[in-house]
Amino acid sequence: MTLIAIILATLAAGIGSVWLAALLMRLGLGGRADSVGPQHLLSLAAGALLATAFMHLLPEAFESQAGAHDLFATLLVGVVFFFLLDKAELWHHGHEHSHPAPAAQDHAHGQGHTHDAHHGHDHGHAHHHHGPRSGGWAVLTGDSVHCFGDGILIASAFLADIRLGVIAAVSVLAHEVPHHMGDLVVLRQTSTNRRMALVKVSLAGAVTALGGVVGYFLVGQLQDFLPYFLAVASSSFVYVALADLIPQLQKRLTARETIAQIAWLIAGMVIVTLVSGAAHAH
Repeated sequence: MTLIAIILATLAAGIGSVWLAALLMRLGLGGRADSVGPQHLLSLAAGALLATAFMHLLPEAFESQAGAHDLFATLLVGVVFFFLLDKAELWHHGHEHSHPAPAAQDHAHGQGHTHDAHHGHDHGHAHHHHGPRSGGWAVLTGDSVHCFGDGILIASAFLADIRLGVIAAVSVLAHEVPHHMGDLVVLRQTSTNRRMALVKVSLAGAVTALGGVVGYFLVGQLQDFLPYFLAVASSSFVYVALADLIPQLQKRLTARETIAQIAWLIAGMVIVTLVSGAAHAH
């Protein structure tokens, strides 16, 4: 009975938070994305991801018995890992497009200058399109690790007391919503298929149930590793925000546009901080 309750609660928290985030975006932002502006959504996502890492995940990790040196080392290794993952995808993408077709080579001999200009345009377009795609993979990886840790937390709470487990599941659902909004913004940058972005983030959210099942059987052994799960998840969110989202915001804007951009960035941070604080208090 307890295992069934854990599975239902983790699915509701993991997937339910994603669908609630998508619904809120559709009601408040999704239907008016053009008027709000993609730059504002990117700012909101960057703020939400940074606040999730620095105001929620890392504080929880450091409240444990794990040493600060080991946690910072894990954070560093995680950032480097996502950097290397990014480089590997860029190398693979560049390798696929490094050999022009014979027709293109013939055309290049006849119109070398035109081909060079066209190649430069293609390179710029490919780089602009590929950056967020790499960020999307990093977000999904970090989100899965984070959700696995959430599942362990929910399972631990259920094993202590059923009512405590329900409260933990509701708290997880609440604090996941703001940063899932950031996840959806990042994934929607990779393609125009919003439904696929929702499916991918939902699958990452479903990992919460896996963490719950594993936690039910191995909660005692896994408790010691939970702070490191949190540090790895933090590294993914920090890397995506600083390496993928914020560089897209570094554009020459008017004073009014800059203020709006900063306001949305702060709004993302404030929302996550308030929700995480309330969930932690409960």
